[in-house]
Amino acid sequence: MNARKPLDALALSTMLGLCLLWGMQQVAVKLAAHGMSPVMQIGLRSAIAALLVCGLMLARRQRFSFGNGLLLPGLAAGVLFALEFLLVAIGLQFTTASHMSVFLYTAPVFTVLGLHWLVPGERLGTLQWSGVAAAFIGIAVAFSNGLDAPGRDWLRMLAGDVLGVLGGLFWAATTLLIRKSALAEAPPATTLLYQLGTCGAILLAVGVLSGQAVDIEMTPAVWGSLLFQSVLVAFLSFLVWFWLLQRYLASRLSVFSFLTPLFGVGFGVLLLDDPLDPRFVAGAALVMAGVIMVNIRRG
Repeated sequence: MNARKPLDALALSTMLGLCLLWGMQQVAVKLAAHGMSPVMQIGLRSAIAALLVCGLMLARRQRFSFGNGLLLPGLAAGVLFALEFLLVAIGLQFTTASHMSVFLYTAPVFTVLGLHWLVPGERLGTLQWSGVAAAFIGIAVAFSNGLDAPGRDWLRMLAGDVLGVLGGLFWAATTLLIRKSALAEAPPATTLLYQLGTCGAILLAVGVLSGQAVDIEMTPAVWGSLLFQSVLVAFLSFLVWFWLLQRYLASRLSVFSFLTPLFGVGFGVLLLDDPLDPRFVAGAALVMAGVIMVNIRRG
């Protein structure tokens, strides 16, 4: 295997495009929520993307394996993936897309904490512990922004923000499971198919059983959101991400990817008129600084 190389112009421009796509995810869900619930949207996008991955694997004549110890960790990763996006979908009903973009990206902090305790070679240094502290202080500061909401709205926003952080926790749990199981040696398309297929099945079942499949109105916004999320985000962007990881230094890519919540906040403000309180901005800045600090040495 060729040695990973530093980011060049191709990698930088590609990562910029990926961050723009990923930053738009929560905004797209929120924009189409009047026609289809977030749970149904994310369930459908996962199912459609899973079919696209299947088509790609068939075109490449790549076999999908249930053996080699992949089935149980694959299903477990899919369940964790589904729980992450279920929390995101519910949380978006209570908080803004801007808040969700930032709080979901606490995942790398939980990941490095898990690696610190589970993997002997992944111990945290002073800089990384400082980053963890900065991120959690930032969460507290950003949380306090919701306390100024009128009436009982502050409780709804706080609940949505907490669900965003919990979504980040399940994202980290998925990463740790993949790292510590047979999935670590599996082809990326296989791991992605386990995640997307299981997530799609679970969220669609939740949507149908909770009555969210009844009042669907296929507006242009819903069609556009599903197309964007299924093809560009859940299918194409993840495949491009895996391609980048095979060729460039993971640490450089990971730090660059933290532009995503900044784009998420920007799109939320521009397209959804999300309010920007100074405390949320300060808290988000601390969270992002902390996330970058804990990832500087990784690669």
